[in-house]
Amino acid sequence: MGTSSSKHSDGSNGGQLYVSLRLENWNNAELVPHVYGSVPIIGSWDSSKALSMERDSASSWELSFVVPSNHETLDFKFLVKPKDGDLPCFVEEGPIRVLKGGALEEDMRVALFKIKSANGEEVVVECSVFLNEDFVSPFDLAASWRAYQENLQPSRVRGIPDVVMNVAPHNNTEEQDGPTGGLELDLEQYVIPAPTAHAAATYAANLTEDPRSKLHSRILSQKYANGTISGSHDNVEKDRDVRVLEPSTSSQSAMTEWKSTGVTTLQKQDGQRAVFVERGVGSPRVFRSTHTSSCNGDLIRVDSDAEAMPAAVGAVAAAAVADQMHEPKEHRNLAIVLVGLPARGKTFTAAKLTRYLRWLGHETKHFNVGKYRRIKHGANQAAEFFRSDNREGIEARNEIAALAMEDMLDWMEEGGQVGIFDATNSTKSRRKMLMKMAEGKCKIIFLETICNDERVIDRNIRLKVQQSPDYADEPDFEAGLRDFKERLKNYEKAYEPVEEGSYVKMIDMVTGHGGRLHVNNISGYLPGRIVFFLVNTHLTPRPILLTRHGESLDNVRGRIGGDSVLSEKGELYSKKLANFIEKRLKNEKTASVWTSTLQRSILTASPIVGFPKIQWRALDEINFGACDGMTYEEMKKNMPDEYESRMKDKLRYRYPRGESYLDVIQRLEPVIIELERQRAPVVVIAHQAVLRALYAYFADRPLAEIPHLDVPLHTIIEIQMGVTGVQEKRYKLMDGVQFPL
Repeated sequence: MGTSSSKHSDGSNGGQLYVSLRLENWNNAELVPHVYGSVPIIGSWDSSKALSMERDSASSWELSFVVPSNHETLDFKFLVKPKDGDLPCFVEEGPIRVLKGGALEEDMRVALFKIKSANGEEVVVECSVFLNEDFVSPFDLAASWRAYQENLQPSRVRGIPDVVMNVAPHNNTEEQDGPTGGLELDLEQYVIPAPTAHAAATYAANLTEDPRSKLHSRILSQKYANGTISGSHDNVEKDRDVRVLEPSTSSQSAMTEWKSTGVTTLQKQDGQRAVFVERGVGSPRVFRSTHTSSCNGDLIRVDSDAEAMPAAVGAVAAAAVADQMHEPKEHRNLAIVLVGLPARGKTFTAAKLTRYLRWLGHETKHFNVGKYRRIKHGANQAAEFFRSDNREGIEARNEIAALAMEDMLDWMEEGGQVGIFDATNSTKSRRKMLMKMAEGKCKIIFLETICNDERVIDRNIRLKVQQSPDYADEPDFEAGLRDFKERLKNYEKAYEPVEEGSYVKMIDMVTGHGGRLHVNNISGYLPGRIVFFLVNTHLTPRPILLTRHGESLDNVRGRIGGDSVLSEKGELYSKKLANFIEKRLKNEKTASVWTSTLQRSILTASPIVGFPKIQWRALDEINFGACDGMTYEEMKKNMPDEYESRMKDKLRYRYPRGESYLDVIQRLEPVIIELERQRAPVVVIAHQAVLRALYAYFADRPLAEIPHLDVPLHTIIEIQMGVTGVQEKRYKLMDGVQFPL
């Protein structure tokens, strides 16, 4: 006799009805048990369309399927026939079996088959029938589907080591008339326009913060003119108007966009204004009006979104919470104050550090004092303006430095976390002034850049004269060169190395060879991360090539996640990519290829020879968790709440038992550090979500844009890193299936 078991009640939990049929005691190897019947199993009583049962053991066969929980009836019968044919076919004896609401209408009965043997004799075979049914969640169904798919098709890359070189693909033999991956000799014909003009075409200092109020500098001129504070800081607060920076509605540049989740201003009854900016990490902050030292308990907290998640996760968020609970208030904000002679790479270092911290989720802005000076006094200041004995010049430069510092401190009060203060700051008196202004408001770390390589200095000087707005109106390059060298001599005469406070000295770190890093009085999570980043950064020019794997079978089916192999188009792209790499990096002997551990990435890289190939688990696609293997239509139908949550905020949305884009960013940090440390070209063959996050780092795109960045199939994004910043070029080798992620 058979048995039937039921664990569900009424299906009100919103799950799917999972039915498992098992037939036991069938030992005929030539005939395979099948099931056929009405919707939703087959929808036809045609025996040729019957579903084959899977062998569970030597004499046990099973078929599992899912039906809607509100289905009325399911009619079916067993039959046996050859696996690859329709005849002979033997249907079980007895009436049609009826499954209603997950239970059979009659007691479970054995299945009787009358089989004719080869000599014409009729043999009766009796098989036990078992039925199990239960309501299961879509999460469990998706996880089971993924496991089934992985077991159904064994991985084709199981035997490939994590690090391999000069290994051709196992199936690299092509038919004589098969498609090849040949490319034209001139790779430039594959170049396509980048989505946006890259910031590298602009002088780096021009991409820094604009002065908040170009007029209030007259207030500061009397207080900071000599590099000292002539009045109390409280008086400055009274004289200064409250300035509230509204969120940007359009992006002028990647360097000047707000990445906080919202800025809210309130008009109080007495006309005073208060502002709260959600920082993205750490706890919400409460602000008082700057016009009075007491609000009589009238503190205002404004949440821009009660359900908003922080703009960072993992270690970044944990460190922010710890700082809120344990660190002094002024240490919750950090000012990185650059120190160094002109043409030592301060602005370039500041821009890279700003990009890195923003990408991790820290509210960071870059304030360049030279930009303030050009706005206030014009760009055509001769070398005399920078002489150490020019009192008027010193007063003007200190005034501008104080103005920039005030703007940075104001921004920190509104929610900013890390300010990069970019100037020479080459005297102790200037640095003392900045520390006095920062007292009780933020922690200062001086970052001194020192370079003793005359070749590097000469190259930087020439780039400065070519690109700086200070010499935009100077038609004679040699005249500009002489003026800048004279300016440099003026700074050298008054230069005083950093010996006070917390500091980091970068000595000859431009090339990364033989450089030194001196660290003094540095502690805390974020300062530690900054030091680690600076240790691994350099200016050696090299390309980084980013590309998605070739088109996979899951791409064709519109399914997310999984570990499927390449389609025919994907295999063709892998050959074209190998030819591209051979032509593009033919003179690069130390390049390397990085892939994920998923087989579609490894198989795309397999035709590439001559370079080491390294598998990174950190480069695996975003973990779709319970949704792995689904289409978005299936997710929308079976998990409508999850689908809507994802559509509302793709950056922060975390798939059930999976990851969010913010999670991906956190696990990619070691990859970014290693890419910064590499001095040779790197080819990264990964996945859409991962490459969006990597590309956002190099292009300095806001976090909110990452889930929407364009990273199409069969396209190579070349990132050129060097002393002039980051430049981008795209090559499209062929078309491929596209669907949003």
